[in-house]
Amino acid sequence: MGDLHVHSLLVTGANRGIGLELVRQFLGMPSPPAWVFAACRDPKGQRAGAGTDLPFVGSAEVTDPASIKAAAARVGEHLQGSGLNLLINNAGTAKASSLDDETLENMTQIYTTNTVGPLLLGQAFLPLLKKAAQGTPGSALNCSKAAIINMSSSAGSIEEVFLWNYGQVVSYRCSKAALNMLTKCQSLRYRDCGVLCAALHPGWVQTDMGGSGSQKPPLRVDESVRGMLKVLSSLSEKDTGTFLDWEGKVVPW
Repeated sequence: MGDLHVHSLLVTGANRGIGLELVRQFLGMPSPPAWVFAACRDPKGQRAGAGTDLPFVGSAEVTDPASIKAAAARVGEHLQGSGLNLLINNAGTAKASSLDDETLENMTQIYTTNTVGPLLLGQAFLPLLKKAAQGTPGSALNCSKAAIINMSSSAGSIEEVFLWNYGQVVSYRCSKAALNMLTKCQSLRYRDCGVLCAALHPGWVQTDMGGSGSQKPPLRVDESVRGMLKVLSSLSEKDTGTFLDWEGKVVPW
């Protein structure tokens, strides 16, 4: 997988779809990470891991600061001082809505999960990311050293407004536009800590979320994840604070 040599990583929303496939493909590497932490809201739930034996770190409810701090503490205990190289904020949610029927409840719930969650996770895991960066030779930023990757969407691109005619999903779009700004802010704040930060658009993927409408998305989950891992292997100093798609192409803000 190129130059991607990660000792440890954590993926949120790892019970299905893109998160589950990320865990599978990392574990399937010729030289897999020593630590792959899979986190989701309910690790013992009916759909957790889709029947597979995955290394769930336990409950990590991204809207609950206490749950996030507890997950960071558990990860730290496992790593025993070695630090966390890669945090992939994949957990997300969406609700079908139009501009006319969008509600305060929807806007608040979706924003809390899709934007505030990655903010809190970045804060909680920063000490472990810094420790990994300090323990990796060289000063250049990359995903093998220390990185936060936020799973965004071109649906949140103000220029593209991806698939507007397919679904307005206003709360989702606004939350992803805000996530992109958060990613930029993280990149500026955490650069001096040795942590690369980037937002990725996985494409229109055949998942429960992406394929819930009348049209079938063109991209399989395994294709999207394979592409994103290739992108992660190529990210460097110049890419921190950017918004890229699963093929490494720049997505307009």
